[in-house]
Amino acid sequence: MPEAATTSSASTRSRLSGTLTEAATTLIAIVLAFAVGAVLMIVSDPAVIGQYAYLFTAPQLPLGASWAKVSGAYAALFAGSLGGLGPLTETTAQAAPLICAGLGVAIAFRAGLFNIGAQGQAIVGSIVAAWVGFSITGVWYLSLLLAIVGGILAGAVWGGLAGWLKARFGAHEVIVTIMLNYIAAGLLAWLLTTTAFQRPGRTDPIAPVIDWFATMPRIEGTRLHLGFILALIAAAACWWLLDRSTLGYAIRAVGANPNAAATGGISVPRVIIAAMAIAGGLAGLAGAQAALGPAAGGTAVPLTAGLVGSIGFDAITVALLGRSRPLGVVLAGLLFGALKAGGLAMQSVAQTPLTLTIVLQALIVLFVAAPALVRKIAPFLRRRPVRAPAGPAQGGALS
Repeated sequence: MPEAATTSSASTRSRLSGTLTEAATTLIAIVLAFAVGAVLMIVSDPAVIGQYAYLFTAPQLPLGASWAKVSGAYAALFAGSLGGLGPLTETTAQAAPLICAGLGVAIAFRAGLFNIGAQGQAIVGSIVAAWVGFSITGVWYLSLLLAIVGGILAGAVWGGLAGWLKARFGAHEVIVTIMLNYIAAGLLAWLLTTTAFQRPGRTDPIAPVIDWFATMPRIEGTRLHLGFILALIAAAACWWLLDRSTLGYAIRAVGANPNAAATGGISVPRVIIAAMAIAGGLAGLAGAQAALGPAAGGTAVPLTAGLVGSIGFDAITVALLGRSRPLGVVLAGLLFGALKAGGLAMQSVAQTPLTLTIVLQALIVLFVAAPALVRKIAPFLRRRPVRAPAGPAQGGALS
């Protein structure tokens, strides 16, 4: 018993040490990304670079210009994402679909699957949610419930199809989901030319206005709406699924070693289909939020070819940054939501290109994906083995 307790304690300390190291690595990766972003801002501004001609004669000129450029841009980014109720709710609105789609990618990752199809799953989710939203009108909250459920089911079918093709025929999920992305985008483009999806009196590809009762309830005058609450509920459900349910155990087992899982009596094909269907349902929820969430003016954005944007692809970076853990995905989604919300303010106030926020996202993921590089820069992050106290086998005294 003492040996078992000692081993368990050492294992707990090792897991805690690993979690803290991962958190520190992620934090330093974010700091490094912002530092590289600062350098890019300086070298891309001719006015600031021109001041470096006086680096050795009047160093305060280039250093002051550099500081003014970087501090002004990041202050605008902070103000546009966290500086008040309006920016905060804008951040939550941008983060909500990223969290949902990121959870979908993370669930697939935990099953050992690379779900690149979150984009297509979000698109079909937005199609069904929008169709329900402008077809079922005047029904108090029933239309919203049906639209959300429809979006989730559409995404689940789209993701489950990829899982079934892999489980039944061995088709690689990366190739299948990429092709399904193209099919979903083409399907949306075609539907917007049909009578059922085209706004009356218009010939351009734009859908009818979604019924007010089918839009996400929101706090008046803000962008905080039901979608963000649903994203947090989805994250909590994913945590319970992965850590507290039998299916979650099977997903983690298949992701760790499918052969060993099959030997242990787990049906690997069923787990693959289930994991991809759940992942697709979460991405479909993200698409439903894009279709039913309020725009800056308070009304829903009509269904168009570019409604979903790049939510599905951004979700991959969110899942990677969150290390495929629900809490990590929520925090990563909020970070990327803040970058999206503050990017416009940074562009208008500090005259910094909006594309810099995309560069920051890429740099963050780059550093997170290269922990060895981060640990090389920060030697204190190098993990040390947790040693258990010496027991009888190591020469310790018997009690």
